[in-house]
Amino acid sequence: MANDGTLGEELITMNLTFDEGNLFYDLYATLLSFVNRTLGVSPEQFSDSREYTSTPPEARVAIRDALFAHRELIDEFVRDNSGNLKADDLEIVGSWKHALPGKFYVFRYLKKYTVFLTSGGSPNRAYGVLGLADPLEEVIGPSLPRLVTTVLLPFRGKIIYDGLISGYNITFGGGIKRTLNEEYKQAKEAFGIITSLGDDMAPAAKPPRKSKERPRKAMAAVGGRSASGEANVIAEALIQLTDAFCREFLNEEYAELCRKLAMALARKRPSPLLRGSLTTWASGVVRTIGWANFLHDPSQTPHLKLYSIDEAFGIAESTGAAKLKTIRTMFRIRQFDPKWTLPSKMDDNPMVWILEVNGFLMDIRSAPRELQEVAFQKKLIPYIPADRAKSDEGT
Repeated sequence: MANDGTLGEELITMNLTFDEGNLFYDLYATLLSFVNRTLGVSPEQFSDSREYTSTPPEARVAIRDALFAHRELIDEFVRDNSGNLKADDLEIVGSWKHALPGKFYVFRYLKKYTVFLTSGGSPNRAYGVLGLADPLEEVIGPSLPRLVTTVLLPFRGKIIYDGLISGYNITFGGGIKRTLNEEYKQAKEAFGIITSLGDDMAPAAKPPRKSKERPRKAMAAVGGRSASGEANVIAEALIQLTDAFCREFLNEEYAELCRKLAMALARKRPSPLLRGSLTTWASGVVRTIGWANFLHDPSQTPHLKLYSIDEAFGIAESTGAAKLKTIRTMFRIRQFDPKWTLPSKMDDNPMVWILEVNGFLMDIRSAPRELQEVAFQKKLIPYIPADRAKSDEGT
């Protein structure tokens, strides 16, 4: 059995043993119960692993997120040993200061572990992660890569995930897969596949609170993220896709405008990102910025046919075209639109510089500097052309 044709190995991904799995859940439930009592994150209460696993997932996630926003609680828990744990068990809990929460690409199932590839940032790292009670391929599914949110934890010299994992309904096209393959190769060459977490991998610790009192109910309420919070999470995942596409096929200017458009979609109320496929939105965003900047024109550099964007994201051309129309209509985007023009194309965009002065349309670049300064102060033009020319000469 292979995941998606990219790996010819049989999936025999290792898990923790039965006893290790039980120990993990016992320790994690004890720690999270302490965090919940301390911070008052959720009205849901649990005292052991059985009650913990029966607690609604949104409550467990909220408490988990509170823990890793306040890692100093791990030291407090170990110091006071309010759970009456053995020394070896306290050592395991103490090691969770080195946890890695975040988004990862579940990249490949191997015999010894599942490979999790960091999402965004540099340099990339690949982690060999073990399953808990169930093999990870049964939890995540056979089709890879898959973008997920979880927490990686050290456990007796191995790396596990914390049993709380959420995925995004994304199907990756060939272009994105090639990018991920390249990032995986770079990560292996630089670090190998990392199979333990320690001091060298630990994120920077937050400074301890000066006050001994912690605000109660300070963390997110039970019930999951708000609609706006969920839209921001989706936008972050969307930007991961558009960034990867722009790195491979376009440039940083395109990536920046795609980020800007993704965040504009997230800010809409209600956000359209809460509906539909993430890959379709990604294609629509890149298509929109490309269309506004004549990406499909062979005289442009870079140059790309718009249907090639759909192919890279693995969607139909008609679907990509429909999403482009939706976004254009939503934000009233047009070609030569100054708001969505690449910085390098500003000088050649007539819509940027043609302004009405005393009832007449004129190219502000031919006006006296005093008028240009007024237009710039009123944010009618992006910069004063003479100043930009001087800056370019200086570089």
